[in-house]
Amino acid sequence: MQWTELVVFSALFLLVTVLGFVAARWRAGDTLDHLDEWGLGGRKFGSWITWFLVGGDLYTAYTFVAVPALVFGAGATGFFALPYTVILYPIVFLPLVRMWSVSRVHGYVTPADFVRGRYGSHWLALLIAITGIVATMPYIALQLVGLEAVLRTMGLNGSGVLGHLPLFIAFVILALYTYQSGLRAPALIAFVKDILIYVVILVAVVYLPAKFGGWGQIFDTAQAKYDASPAKSDGILLNADNQLQYATLALGSALALFLYPHSLTGILASRGRNVIKRNMVALPAYSLLLGLLAMLGFVAISAGVKPITNQATGRADTNTIVPVLFGNEFPSWFAGIAFAAIGIGALVPAAIMSIAAANLWTRNIYKEYLKKGATPKQEAKQAKIASLVVKFGAVAFIVFIDPQFSIDLQLIGGVMILQTLPAVAIALYTRWFHVYGLVAGWVVGMGWGMWLLYNISTPDIKDQVTGKVVTAGRPHFAGSALALDKLSLFGWHPFAGSAVQVYVGIVAVVANLVVAVLVTLIAKRLHVFNGTDETDGDDYHVDEDSTRVKPVATAH
Repeated sequence: MQWTELVVFSALFLLVTVLGFVAARWRAGDTLDHLDEWGLGGRKFGSWITWFLVGGDLYTAYTFVAVPALVFGAGATGFFALPYTVILYPIVFLPLVRMWSVSRVHGYVTPADFVRGRYGSHWLALLIAITGIVATMPYIALQLVGLEAVLRTMGLNGSGVLGHLPLFIAFVILALYTYQSGLRAPALIAFVKDILIYVVILVAVVYLPAKFGGWGQIFDTAQAKYDASPAKSDGILLNADNQLQYATLALGSALALFLYPHSLTGILASRGRNVIKRNMVALPAYSLLLGLLAMLGFVAISAGVKPITNQATGRADTNTIVPVLFGNEFPSWFAGIAFAAIGIGALVPAAIMSIAAANLWTRNIYKEYLKKGATPKQEAKQAKIASLVVKFGAVAFIVFIDPQFSIDLQLIGGVMILQTLPAVAIALYTRWFHVYGLVAGWVVGMGWGMWLLYNISTPDIKDQVTGKVVTAGRPHFAGSALALDKLSLFGWHPFAGSAVQVYVGIVAVVANLVVAVLVTLIAKRLHVFNGTDETDGDDYHVDEDSTRVKPVATAH
């Protein structure tokens, strides 16, 4: 047990717990028994609060744990997260402003609400809602992985059920203050989280490289490690086999991120269009931190870091790379602060994600199918209960999937949420797609994507000297990178013999779009009714600090 680190970690964890409960009274409306107040913070967050909230939502334990761990194990491929967060904001700048406007006018809380209004189809909205909930589960699980990596590094690394007890306690506390305070809790805690993260990163990227001979020496050491590895795709530079994977990972992740319900929750909670525009300009500042953090994977190689063995599985836990690096190289008190930054960086997005999933359940399943006449108070109650269920449902992904790299949890969720691209993002600008085409495209994209993920396997990696298994292989769900020679179309292998890899999400969403186009053309040819649209012409300007809506004349 590392008692100094544990005491500092616990003190900061206690601080954010108190803030979580106090947040119920922060900028509170008349009551929290309304979904707008509990699930969207009253839709009145300004630029600074939105910046911290959305930043805390998007830059998570994924940033601190998963990306450096992938760089440590696979090299340059892990840097896909950097171009992904660079191209993201120009892509989503205008769609998010329009989504906010339409949602404010009609009182939409979820992307499925928008789809319901756009196409008048409760079945399509149901598919979008289910996709959002299920895709969010592995993302919450990624936060669990990050928090558990820190707990293991501090010595809380038991086996069996008791080995997970500290993690369960932390998430029970998270569940309680989220239940009470709603979105205000992670919004307030995000201030503490981001301050801790900036301090830790700035110290780490200055202090650690100097300790190990500078970046040149660090890169040389990393390349020597990759040269000795039997894997063909690692190295400090990309090669012919993983360049396409890198590009498709970056593009697919950028398209997917703001399709996640939790990302839209932070946007819909803002009070105006100008708030969103300022944030799309300012949020790339986090990308600088992400790039610096990714390089800590190389620093860990120079430091000779060995991942902690998971006593429950007997395998090395690569997600502990950065916590172990901090624990070995920093003074105990500062390591405790660093561990708290990672832990709180897991709690903030986990809270927002569970709230977003709960909103989907309440508005698009409970109210649509179980209790159509639900009052605002009943909606809020359902959302609070659902947020508890979602948090602990995410634990199942840890138990049953147990991926080699925790980042695969986010990438698996990305394959799922990408299948909502035609019905949510593209539908913001056109209703050309027929609702039957969107449903058929979703079925094909989701089905094929999950089948491809299921069949991705990895072999055991053995130490060349001792012959012992260093990394255990997996027969299924071993990642999100598909070798093109495994891609088949009704038994035809168009890329037979190719070792090039591609992100499954891009393959699946292309299939989705092709099927959606074909079915739409057939439906239009047959003059099949395409539902109603209550959002037509909703290009609105909403005054800052006001709920007054003024339609703006728009050419259609």
